[in-house]
Amino acid sequence: MELTDTPTEAAFRAEAQEWLRANVPATPLPSGDTREGFARHVEWEKQLFAARWAAVSWPARYGGRDASLWEWLIFEEEYYAAGAPQRVTQNGIFLLAPTLFDFGTPAQQDLLLPRIAAAEDLWCQGWSEPEAGSDLAGITSRAVRDEAAGGWRLTGQKTWTTRGAFCTHLFGLFRTDPTAQRHRGLTYFLVPLDTPGVTVRGFGRLDGDEGFAEVFLNDVFVSDSAVLGGVNEGWRVAMATTGSERGLTLRSPGRFLSAADRLVELARSRRLSSRSRDRVVRSWINARAYQLFTLRQVSELLAGRQPGARSSLNKLFWSELDIDLHATALDLLGPAAELDGPWSRGFLFALSGPIYAGTNEIQRNIVAERVLGLPRA
Repeated sequence: MELTDTPTEAAFRAEAQEWLRANVPATPLPSGDTREGFARHVEWEKQLFAARWAAVSWPARYGGRDASLWEWLIFEEEYYAAGAPQRVTQNGIFLLAPTLFDFGTPAQQDLLLPRIAAAEDLWCQGWSEPEAGSDLAGITSRAVRDEAAGGWRLTGQKTWTTRGAFCTHLFGLFRTDPTAQRHRGLTYFLVPLDTPGVTVRGFGRLDGDEGFAEVFLNDVFVSDSAVLGGVNEGWRVAMATTGSERGLTLRSPGRFLSAADRLVELARSRRLSSRSRDRVVRSWINARAYQLFTLRQVSELLAGRQPGARSSLNKLFWSELDIDLHATALDLLGPAAELDGPWSRGFLFALSGPIYAGTNEIQRNIVAERVLGLPRA
């Protein structure tokens, strides 16, 4: 593989660098998991869209640049290197949109994709329920056909909906055939949160941020156009979304390359023991290894080979890498770690990585059974 930029890619990188230098806020925005911070981040997302940086690899007719996956990775590198704000539209752009490209009707794509890119529709993910977390097939929220009205009536509860307190729409799974086996009889729905019968109740986290929400649905009517990918085909469609969540799109290497570089800068400002130096070097190397791992995956995608269950390897890699980078930084900071906001808050968030997008215990089972072919325990 040629790891240097082509002339076209070098020009793309230079354009991205120039725009980011001129436009990234000089003062970090408030947390996107607070109401004020989320609103400020949405303003930033609209600025990205106006300059066609919101979704660079999308077709131009949907607000993108028709950029290649290689160029998308370049933009991600430069975005994080510039210290740009977190992407509060990530559920729409990085999770739902790839699923829409694969399973959406032309009408759904033409309606929804431009609004996602423009941060006009803000999506949260309706997966988890009180009795169904990593066991996604255990959901009990249901959808009942209303033939007379030409649609569906949704009832149930979704929980741990990240930034759900601030979003406008929800995508999620509902059981449409209660007599079917666990992984069957599920349908993927797209639900506006201002629909009558929807109640969104935000709740705070231990760090004080309020973005999490519970979503209650009581006889919520949605039309047939709210179905993505076919009735009772929800598991297949959802696996495409979880593949994006665990794999390439949600956690690009740029995020960790930037953190590794900041870790090295921190290390240079301190007298280190040999043990600490080794930890810094290992963390830096692992971030580069994840980059190479991702480049190989992109090569596979461009050759027409989907990652499938191998996306679980991505999830294991980036979630544990994130913890290691931040834990190493806190070790270097020592007692001052509690006073250093970016590294300490980053560490607290990194601890959730092995849990969301499917717990790492589940991911190891998937790798063992579906990638390595080992028997079920």
